[in-house]
Amino acid sequence: MSIESFSTAFSVHQTPDHVFAAINNVRGWWGGEIVGSAENVDDEFTYRYEDVHYSKQRVTELVPGKKVSWRVLDASLSFAGDPREWADTEITFELTANRDGTEVRFTHDGLVPRFDCFDACSSAWAFYINESLRTLITTGNGPVTPPWA
Repeated sequence: MSIESFSTAFSVHQTPDHVFAAINNVRGWWGGEIVGSAENVDDEFTYRYEDVHYSKQRVTELVPGKKVSWRVLDASLSFAGDPREWADTEITFELTANRDGTEVRFTHDGLVPRFDCFDACSSAWAFYINESLRTLITTGNGPVTPPWA
């Protein structure tokens, strides 16, 4: 992992298995159009938000209750100087059980400050991870509409 890559973490009072299931329910917390599956290793899915963001992910690792990893195969970010900035980056969720529940550590390895999209993308990830995913985990309903929509 690059030290500059975007990372964020939070803790919840749910089990690692519960958190793992919520992460893999991509449609439950990541707003926009999602086509494909994220349930098994080698599954692929695309994410599209209007004409602003397109990306294609492949599930590269699933360790129940511990880790989820996606490789970004393709990307088109209309607002970035290089629309493919996300291509060949890695998205990882690491889960750690603690006495109060589970810590979730999210990292988008390769999403670095020198990218045109870093500010907008890190803000979007902060919403989707710390608000939408966290709410899905804790209540069963993720607010999939971002505040900028």
